[in-house]
Amino acid sequence: MTLNQIRAFVMVAQHGGFSAAARALNMSHTTLSSQIQMIEREYGAELFHRRGRRVDLSTLGLEMLPMARRMISLESDMRHMLDGSGKLHYGTLKLGAVSPYHVTELIESFHAVYPRIKLSVKLGNSELVLDDLDKYVCDVGVVASCQPQRRYYMQPYARYPVIAFVRHDHRFARRESIALDELAGEPLLMREEGSTTRKALEDALHEHKIKVDVAMEIGSREALRESVARGLGVGTVSESEYVPDPRLRVVRIQNEPVWTQIHVCCLHERRESRLVAAFFEAIAHHQSALTSSDTT
Repeated sequence: MTLNQIRAFVMVAQHGGFSAAARALNMSHTTLSSQIQMIEREYGAELFHRRGRRVDLSTLGLEMLPMARRMISLESDMRHMLDGSGKLHYGTLKLGAVSPYHVTELIESFHAVYPRIKLSVKLGNSELVLDDLDKYVCDVGVVASCQPQRRYYMQPYARYPVIAFVRHDHRFARRESIALDELAGEPLLMREEGSTTRKALEDALHEHKIKVDVAMEIGSREALRESVARGLGVGTVSESEYVPDPRLRVVRIQNEPVWTQIHVCCLHERRESRLVAAFFEAIAHHQSALTSSDTT
């Protein structure tokens, strides 16, 4: 079994079909199909269930996929290590992030040191970012507060309070802050399950035995902002992610009982990968520079 065959297997699984995978690999459908068939014939195994144009992984294929992705990732790491004596003259680092605010800041720091490395970014909540790390879709994740897990290396980056925001004519709009229990009398607009901002708020409400009315679950910050602007309820967001809008007013929560902690993370097994390690080195340099500026 060759790396080309393994790569073909991963791409078919990732794209859910032979045609899309062939386009992504810039090869013919016939060539790609033959790569998969060679594996299946050599080992007398079935990697995919073929139902017309639909392709589903078999049980064996599902078990193989994480190992296949790991092999491709290791090959990429070896190439980067060998190229230019490990000076990172080329390559692509794939990032997953909960917010464009944090990842843009980190990209700027990394690009200043490694301008030749291409960066791609995929946005989603923390649950999706960690899932992409598991699947080797992303190399590094930027996530909000999450429970420590042995599978991931987590490096704290920044800490921000969760704030409320309302439409400009809401009764809270003229106030600078509200008590946490005042949210109990308002229709709350919540992010989807998997959002760590939502979990941080729910944990604080549970701790203080406060029951609230969740009027709506909304799957994006933009849709949440528009719903609040239309007067559908009160929204909450990490302070770092709030986008000023003349239709809205920020209302802080007294004593700042709800926080999100931003972490930069990767799989433990990939922490010493040359590209991943370089990203963490750039972050450390950036944080050191910020600390120095704060003390001068």
